Amino acid sequence: MISDVYNFWNSRPCNIRHSDKEIGTKEYFLEVSKKKYKVEPHILDFAQFEKWKGKDVLEVGCGIGTAAQSFIENGANYTGLDISDYSIDIAKKRLDVFGLQGNLLVHNIEEPVQGQFDLVYSFGVLHHTPHMETAIDNIYDAIRPGGEFRLMLYATNSLKNYQIMDGLDQFEAQSNVPIAKTFTDDEVRACLSKFTQIEITQTHIFPYKIDEYKNHQYVLQDYYEKMPKPLFDCLEKHLGWHLCIKAVKPVQ
Repeated sequence: MISDVYNFWNSRPCNIRHSDKEIGTKEYFLEVSKKKYKVEPHILDFAQFEKWKGKDVLEVGCGIGTAAQSFIENGANYTGLDISDYSIDIAKKRLDVFGLQGNLLVHNIEEPVQGQFDLVYSFGVLHHTPHMETAIDNIYDAIRPGGEFRLMLYATNSLKNYQIMDGLDQFEAQSNVPIAKTFTDDEVRACLSKFTQIEITQTHIFPYKIDEYKNHQYVLQDYYEKMPKPLFDCLEKHLGWHLCIKAVKPVQ
């Protein structure tokens, strides 16, 4: 199963198509970041990149390095892991292009991690992992007492999940994803039973027309274009696809 996960994400690293510029160029990376934070603006409030200046940060599933760049530019001592060696190669090019220093490693989080960190950050990755319990145990061991774990998991109780179940939405906007688990709040708390101060915020409904979006155009679906913003905010709060989770490792 892990080989299926590797093969899928190594053949198409997450967000690699966020720009049609030449991969590895400064223009490519700038466009990728712009699109990522436009479509998922909640990441900025959730990650709080500026909070981690001078802190040791581990990102599990760094992909092509979008968050890596944000953490490093805000002064974090950054280490990024990814199962995909292609992703790590692109992320290394990103850091080189912008003259940034960070530690990037090909690593399966189902194996133990070296080092101790003030923050472990994992956005939209662990729900693709075959043995998530093992991954979380390894992450727990890598966090300093009093340190934080911030992760995003997909929500079972979400409009996106209901659309997938009824065949009304392209699964994950990608085909043949090997694993994409969803979670209830209770299941999240059970997975993080070793942690304290667990906070779960639900958000993110993708409002754009897919075909136009793939061509880097942001055209709202007709029903969202006509929807008052307070109503859209309400839907995101209760039926969003992303569970943004914060947890703290207890001080022994």
